[in-house]
Amino acid sequence: MTAFAVVGIDCRFPGAPDKDAFWRLLMDGVVTDTEVPSQRWDVDAYYRPDGAAGSMNTRRAHFIDNVDAFDNDHFGIAPIEAAALDPQQRLLLQTAWRALEDGGIDPRSLAGTPTGVFVGMMSSEWTSLQLLDYPEVTAFRGAGSGYFMTANRISYHLNLTGPSMAIDSACSSSLMAVHQGCAALRAGDTDTVIAAGANLLLTPALSIFYTQAGLSAPDGRCKPFGQSADGIGRGEGVAAVVLRRLDDAIADGQPIYAVVKSSVTNHDGRSNGITAPNRRSQVELMRRALALAEVEAEQISFVEAHGTGTFLGDLIEANALGDIHEVRGGKPCLLGSVKGNIGHTEGSAGIAAFIKACLALHHGVLPPTVFGDSANAGLRLDAHGLRLADSAQQLPVHGVFAGVSSFGLGGSNVHAVLESAPATAVADPGATGVLMLSAPSEQALRRNTASIATALESLDDQELASFCRTTNVVKRSQRHRLVLEGSRGLLVDGLQEFLAGNRPDLASSAPMRKVAAGVGLMCSGQGTQYSGMTRSLRDANPVYRNHLDVAAAALDPYLASGLYAAVFGDDPDSAHTSLAQPALFAVSYALGKTLLQSGIRPVFGIGHSVGEVAAACLAGVLSVEDAARLVAVRGQLMGALPAGGAMLAIDLTVEQAAALIADKPGCVIAAVNGPRSVVVSGAADEVSLAHDAVLAQGGRAVNLTVSHAFHSPLMEPMVAEFRHEMSGLAPSPAEFRLFSTVLGREVEGHEMDTDYWANQICSPVRLFDAVQAAVSAASTDYVAEAGPRSTLLALARQCGLPPQTRSLALCSGPDSTGMELLGVAATLLRDGYSPDLSPLYGRPVGQLHRIPPYVFGTSSRFWFDGEAAAAVPKAVTSHLREQTAQPAAVTPVAERQQPAQVPTASEGAILALIADVGGYSVGQLARTSRLSDDLGYDSLLQFRLLDRLRADYPHLGHISIVEVLPKIHSVGDVVDFVVERLGSDTGVIQ
Repeated sequence: MTAFAVVGIDCRFPGAPDKDAFWRLLMDGVVTDTEVPSQRWDVDAYYRPDGAAGSMNTRRAHFIDNVDAFDNDHFGIAPIEAAALDPQQRLLLQTAWRALEDGGIDPRSLAGTPTGVFVGMMSSEWTSLQLLDYPEVTAFRGAGSGYFMTANRISYHLNLTGPSMAIDSACSSSLMAVHQGCAALRAGDTDTVIAAGANLLLTPALSIFYTQAGLSAPDGRCKPFGQSADGIGRGEGVAAVVLRRLDDAIADGQPIYAVVKSSVTNHDGRSNGITAPNRRSQVELMRRALALAEVEAEQISFVEAHGTGTFLGDLIEANALGDIHEVRGGKPCLLGSVKGNIGHTEGSAGIAAFIKACLALHHGVLPPTVFGDSANAGLRLDAHGLRLADSAQQLPVHGVFAGVSSFGLGGSNVHAVLESAPATAVADPGATGVLMLSAPSEQALRRNTASIATALESLDDQELASFCRTTNVVKRSQRHRLVLEGSRGLLVDGLQEFLAGNRPDLASSAPMRKVAAGVGLMCSGQGTQYSGMTRSLRDANPVYRNHLDVAAAALDPYLASGLYAAVFGDDPDSAHTSLAQPALFAVSYALGKTLLQSGIRPVFGIGHSVGEVAAACLAGVLSVEDAARLVAVRGQLMGALPAGGAMLAIDLTVEQAAALIADKPGCVIAAVNGPRSVVVSGAADEVSLAHDAVLAQGGRAVNLTVSHAFHSPLMEPMVAEFRHEMSGLAPSPAEFRLFSTVLGREVEGHEMDTDYWANQICSPVRLFDAVQAAVSAASTDYVAEAGPRSTLLALARQCGLPPQTRSLALCSGPDSTGMELLGVAATLLRDGYSPDLSPLYGRPVGQLHRIPPYVFGTSSRFWFDGEAAAAVPKAVTSHLREQTAQPAAVTPVAERQQPAQVPTASEGAILALIADVGGYSVGQLARTSRLSDDLGYDSLLQFRLLDRLRADYPHLGHISIVEVLPKIHSVGDVVDFVVERLGSDTGVIQ
């Protein structure tokens, strides 16, 4: 049978707002019952200790806090609609979102996928209260009610196209949802499943029913399998799990809580009452589940039982379990029931038990079961091979099996066999990373930043890279983003600075890009090298190191001491041009390959002098072997020339520099690096005279530390031998555009033959012309320098690089920490691009890390005051009534032709109307607010908005929906449309 991984969990149970709090509650043996809150119903009106007809025999149950809070903005739901939603729908939306994130999935990334949603529930008391008040029934109330909408609401708002259904099998509903989700995965209907359950106690109806049926515990507590068991205590719960096929979860590096080996469902058939359980059916159910899982009863370490604490239910379940486990001999099966902690959560009872079992397998501990003062001796648990878990019980480390049972009130049963998660690849350790958060608003971003900052403070340093990678996967797709890179301490400091308002540069609301980032690539020339260059990056980034190894393997046959000795050794000769040029090529090649491997789109390439070899190699014009041979031969032949030349950088135009050296025949222009950045090269004595002349004119001149006069006639003696050594060079077409610093223009791959490289030796470096040609021909978002320093990035600015083009330093010089590539990743992510981060991190993503769940806002509250006619606060109720009434009648044509005063349409009045339709305050709207994405104005609300505009501004009565809807995407669009149309009717814009 196919195995399924439980990769994500989120839950809200009484006393536990999330799964971690739920686990602490279980381990501490907490019981969560309280008196019925006044928000739910007036308990005094229905409580009778004797359980008289029409009454309930308890004042207590188990309740979730703050069930009226809902972050409607996050899901793009207008307040007017949110107010009409069953709170079970609202809470399920948030719980499903958090469960997906817990499973290492960005919920937005599932849009358009056949992800399945299965929700178990057995009551919707909100529906009864809303739809039985007939005068107040509206379109919003209808769509906000009913079981069917609980699953559909999740599928709709996350744009999921897989199977979506609500399931009601009474108390087994949510474990049935898990079972049906597994079936859909097995059938190939979907690759990811959200299985959930919900139960809220909004009326005393079921409490009265349980009392009248003799099932209600007077103290509101379940005592499963306890001597004092006297019925059930009701409880609330909203929970979701994310299921994947086990092989898929492992392949995607998702963390796994537990594995579903099998799940089985059946029915009691005709027992001694429709509400009474059937021992034979339960036994058959468990035996079939074990057989499908290929597990023997003796292998089951514990069973999370249905365990309600009713006399008949506990007796039958204990006997059925005994029929399975009495063969165990001296090693009894541990028995537990979560209902002792949080009560019987009815429609969500099955998933509560399922989650408890998953967490127990994950932590290797079975929490204690709360069952009252003592176990029920009459159940003969010992004889049945069972032992009630009266304290926390350690579980074996590997290969642990467990059973989970959930039995419905009408006879629908489900049993699942779980196994502890398999050993999976451990995430590569790393103490640096790129942290990313996103949220739909600035306020939400700050709220979640605080949560992540708190989590980072206690995180182990070596877990940081995995933690950060998971944020890159899970937290990337919403409108407002915060991105920063560094060590744990730097990240915590940066987050705190952002929260204090001191680092707004860390955040962005740039739109998400659907294309790769366009980057102009510049490769450094000689003079940028230094001993040990990129050592930190080589040590930290295996991807960079692998590319450097490739270059080294190609260069080593030409180097006496090997490339790494030249780059990282202490050899004083490493600065010699015969070693410096190959070392620069290797570093530039490895940096460029690492960047290109991340998926960026090279817009152009430019190399400065020897850097052109690296640029041509990265563009595929030269193979790495040909490029290595070329650069090694070039460096050796240059290094063999007599020393004595000199080079001078001067702050003059090329015309001024040419005039300066006109009378110095041994001195030439070697490079034009900018409009006032020229290098002259030649015989040392004549270069010295040029230096003096510049200073005499009040200019600036800097002597460059070089071994030879490069790009001067002093190089001429080695050109012929270079041509001979490189004869037969066969360049390939360029894979991206190259701009030549020899020709000062775009160059085709076939032009970069032996003659090209021979001419390059003595020709001046025309960087200024190459950059200007590139800028004129190609638009780029960024320019990156592949080299050990960022020299060319500054020069490119002088050459006319547009100010909006961002600079990306891949290595910042001798003080480099090796984190520059992480800085590049942070920049691209912040700007809305989605690079492949593995090369920039240096390792595959590997195993994802559990990160804090999304923190939803709680300031928006939606509830009723107990009366069916008051489903929402009075102000919102008036909106509901008004907006969902019959559309305003369109003014007849004959009437429209009569002279009439055109009403004034001020921006403020139109904003007030838009706010009124959606249930917002005017202060919550901005001209840029998007109707659909930000404010939740779906087609229904847009129709209502148009009807209101027609009603308030009769001169718009002739406007059709087809004409308007394609034009209004934002609040500003609506304002401008109305003002323009009313103005055109009178010739004056009001």
